[in-house]
Amino acid sequence: MNTGKLLKPLLAALLLAGGAAQAQSDKVVTLRVHHFLPPSSNTQVKFLEPWCAKIGAESGGRLKCQIYPAMQMGGTPAQLFDQAKDGVADIVWALPGYQAGRFLVTEAFELPFMGVSGEKSSRALWTYATKNATAEFKGVRPLVFHVIAGMALHTTTKQVRTMGDLSGMKLRAPTRLATRMLSALGATPVPMPVPMVTESLAKGVIDGAMIPWEVVPAMKVQEVVKFHTETDPSLPLMSTSAFILAMNPAKYDSLPPELKKVIDANSGPEVSAWAGKIWDDATLTGRQAGLERKNTFYTVPADEVGKWQKASESVAADWVKEVSAKGYDGQKLLAEAQALLKN
Repeated sequence: MNTGKLLKPLLAALLLAGGAAQAQSDKVVTLRVHHFLPPSSNTQVKFLEPWCAKIGAESGGRLKCQIYPAMQMGGTPAQLFDQAKDGVADIVWALPGYQAGRFLVTEAFELPFMGVSGEKSSRALWTYATKNATAEFKGVRPLVFHVIAGMALHTTTKQVRTMGDLSGMKLRAPTRLATRMLSALGATPVPMPVPMVTESLAKGVIDGAMIPWEVVPAMKVQEVVKFHTETDPSLPLMSTSAFILAMNPAKYDSLPPELKKVIDANSGPEVSAWAGKIWDDATLTGRQAGLERKNTFYTVPADEVGKWQKASESVAADWVKEVSAKGYDGQKLLAEAQALLKN
């Protein structure tokens, strides 16, 4: 028997299979990243683009992002979470609070006067959410949890200085807890995603908006308002929102082990803290836009903020009852969130 003749086809097949395996392992994976803000936004320029550049470098160029801003892949901001879950997008940056009542446990970090800095709160949120809110995020792979560096009030015709000034004002509310807070303070809340804010202000649909400073330049809010109201920076944040960078699990599972390690290395509590700091830093840039426009600024002093805190205590109490009715220990969750924020 001529074994040489038999071995040649076998060796050729092995070489072919090995080459195919090598080609597969060298394949560039393009991740479709979807979010709801403009390409000039802090979210894309300071967070998503650097994050994508980092995983690209650490993967030797084998991981690549294709970022789709401003809902270019279709749908609404409220649908982003499910787009990651269903595989419409590979990764999304989403505000779970746009789906009112779906992410009850996570809402602890959106309670009035709950948060501190974006950096500290974001690290705490990762710890809290990955322990207590796993059921809420079933169907996606959380990469980053973060909060923004608080909200300010941006108004068109009237400066807000006291709680009395809020009476009857139609103000954009970012989440359902912010909606309840504004109601408790005497305002008329109008829930809406942030992409609708500028036009609504310009047309007089709303008198003002509760939004973070970082979106002001990207949405050109400073051009349609005249007044900005902040609270004493030494106190807890008036309101904030919890965000998630989430990945489709099937897409993650399809990656070879070495690329999974890159994604894992760019996920977690420290990456969440980094994201939160980006929003802390963006506050200065956002404020500058208002200053350059020569808008009027006002900082609500601590004694007046105390009245706002007292008036909005019912929001936390109602949240505890609502979460407890779903089978959780609402008071324990609130206490845990507060403890994490103090550490």
